[in-house]
Amino acid sequence: MHQLEPVPAQPRARASHLVRKAVSLACSAAILLPLVSAPVQAQGRSLPLVRDAETEALLRDYAKPIFKAAGISNSEPEIILVNNKSFNAFVPDSRRMFINIGVLLEAETPSEVIGVIAHETGHISGRHLVRLRSAAANAQIIAVIGMILGAGAAAAGAAAGSGQAASGGAAAVLGSGAVGQRSLLSYQRSEEASADRAALKYLNATGQSARGMLKTFERMSEQQFFARKYADPYAQSHPMAQDRYNSLVNDAQKSKYFNKQDDYVLQYRHDQVRAKLFAFSNHPSSTLRAYPRSDKSPAAQYARAIAAMKSRGKGAVKEIDALIRTQPNNPYYYELKGQALLEGGDPKSAIAPFRKALSFKPQEPQFLVWLGYSLVASNNNAYLPEAERVLKQAIQRDPNSGVAYSQLAIAHGRQGERAEADLATAKGLMVIGDFQSAKRYAARAQKSLKRGTPAWLQADDIVAYKPPDLPKGR
Repeated sequence: MHQLEPVPAQPRARASHLVRKAVSLACSAAILLPLVSAPVQAQGRSLPLVRDAETEALLRDYAKPIFKAAGISNSEPEIILVNNKSFNAFVPDSRRMFINIGVLLEAETPSEVIGVIAHETGHISGRHLVRLRSAAANAQIIAVIGMILGAGAAAAGAAAGSGQAASGGAAAVLGSGAVGQRSLLSYQRSEEASADRAALKYLNATGQSARGMLKTFERMSEQQFFARKYADPYAQSHPMAQDRYNSLVNDAQKSKYFNKQDDYVLQYRHDQVRAKLFAFSNHPSSTLRAYPRSDKSPAAQYARAIAAMKSRGKGAVKEIDALIRTQPNNPYYYELKGQALLEGGDPKSAIAPFRKALSFKPQEPQFLVWLGYSLVASNNNAYLPEAERVLKQAIQRDPNSGVAYSQLAIAHGRQGERAEADLATAKGLMVIGDFQSAKRYAARAQKSLKRGTPAWLQADDIVAYKPPDLPKGR
């Protein structure tokens, strides 16, 4: 899924595929919640990222028509979720678009999120990123974030709580914690206006209403007017929202699509994702207040099932089974059931629902990670060869999963494959940006690997790797 390549430490014709793609999108080896959170460290500051197969699929479907209209469908930017509840999005280069979960939590309709994606796409297609591109074009995510943080131009996330993160397919949101400084890339007013105009063009080209984008500007304008001191950086780092609204409203209303309603299926999926993110990012009691038992909507049932799982209640699986009965072909419900069983201390029983989720989406790497994790956690050595195969499949499709590498290392270790275990550990540490520890494990692996083999060369690449230099902060 992630096609992000770091700058090699030095020209190396045989640089391994994995090291070239090693990026800071990792999660810890511990599973706590179904949302997968990946705190990225850059220049001493934390940008916690979120992995969720369902949310990522929805955002890709939102973005695909926009990217096509913008002429960038052949090199679609990677959409990366940030674990921050503020309404915020930014693009550091032409290949990555960061969107806070707050955008999804606050947006009531798909068109509001699509408007944000369209605007950020306008910056990409308008080549507004020249200042960063020369430094970041081939850098890892951790390097790009470091550059942005050093320049005071990107988001540092809400860091916190237990210090442990989750794994797998459904996004883990860390607990409460301090909210770091954050803002969008600060563009010139002319570039903002250009991106807004481009967004309007893309929305018209794809037959979608700009009403959601205007609603976003209204929200931003209210933040600026009523709470400037506490206003979200999305509002602060751009020209005044009311001015932007005024410059677009007439043309937006002239569009024959302005009064077009959001697609029913997209709205349904949007409501499901909002409920899911809310339930995982809030205390169960808050979820039950927001989605009381009197609310019989599918989204509310989804949120309450997640709240029950987070509460470690005995009825959690029963609530999830009720969800499954309403939609027996929904892979994310089976994923949630597997998560509940795994967290409840029954990894062997979790295997079946993860297999079921994969039967609907056999190419989903996060489902593969879940299955591999449950196979390893079952403590049945007979499952280890399958776990190794499944985890390697997951890594091939998504080389950014630190937990996949950690579980692969355990599978190798239990089979007596010490060198392979050390190499997998080193690769996982590269993913989370712990380069020094990665080098130590890679060097240890090299001692037992045959010189010149692919595994030895991969270890050698890690040993020789040097992170790209990052600019100093202001």
